[in-house]
Amino acid sequence: MKARGMISDVIVHVVLALLAIVWVIPVLWIALLSFSTQKGSYVTSFFPKGYTLHNYVRLFTDTQVLDFPQMFKNTFIIAVFSCLISTIFVLSVSYCMSRMRFKIRKTYMNIAMILGLFPAFMSMVAVYYILKAVGLSEGSMIRVALILVYSGGSGAGFLLAKGFFDTVPKALDEAAYLDGATRFQVFTKVTIPLSKPIIVYTTLSAFLGPWLDFIFAKVICRANAKYYTVALGLWKMLEKEYIDSWYTCFAAGAVCISVPIAILFVVMQRYYTDGLSGAVKG
Repeated sequence: MKARGMISDVIVHVVLALLAIVWVIPVLWIALLSFSTQKGSYVTSFFPKGYTLHNYVRLFTDTQVLDFPQMFKNTFIIAVFSCLISTIFVLSVSYCMSRMRFKIRKTYMNIAMILGLFPAFMSMVAVYYILKAVGLSEGSMIRVALILVYSGGSGAGFLLAKGFFDTVPKALDEAAYLDGATRFQVFTKVTIPLSKPIIVYTTLSAFLGPWLDFIFAKVICRANAKYYTVALGLWKMLEKEYIDSWYTCFAAGAVCISVPIAILFVVMQRYYTDGLSGAVKG
């Protein structure tokens, strides 16, 4: 039995190693391509024939056709503000659903769960015409429109955070009430300090949505290149008129937008895992 167990462990580790290699190869290839001296999307070898930093330099200096620094700036502004608003919305709604009792509470939770089964882009046409009607589809208001789109409905995604708040003992709330604390003070001074894992998880999720989204950004920005996000900029580099000269810059851009995300996940991995495990207890 012990020998069979060891064989099973070896097989599992071999399979996991193979899967890891399959997952890492495309990432490694893009990273190597970003340093390649070859141009165009067709290459004859996995490893570049020459290495250079020109692709990264051009990405941030050649702004006449594709202004990547402006796209990066737009994305960062939208992602940060959307992250802050979404985190506040999600934590507030989650706390209310966890601690408060009112007549339509279960109905609201069921509706939110059903709506969560449908992809958000199903509403993009209606959302665009609403934004157009209120004057948020042109000029500098496009950034405001994207922030509203990414953060407006975030409160409906409260189920995970609500599950975490359910694990925080209600006895702590009652003790704070006896000491004269208000409900808002209990939320900010008792519950929030004990909920760092789910706050980190919610913040990361709220940041990654706008940072990586393509569909809503494409619908709202349309041909306004000045307000493109990095997702639109990278897609533009793959169009037929740009792909021959910008393909290696596309790889460099992909690396640039991936590095901050990778750093965040490495630094916050422990909190990220704790947030997921803590939210599903009980």
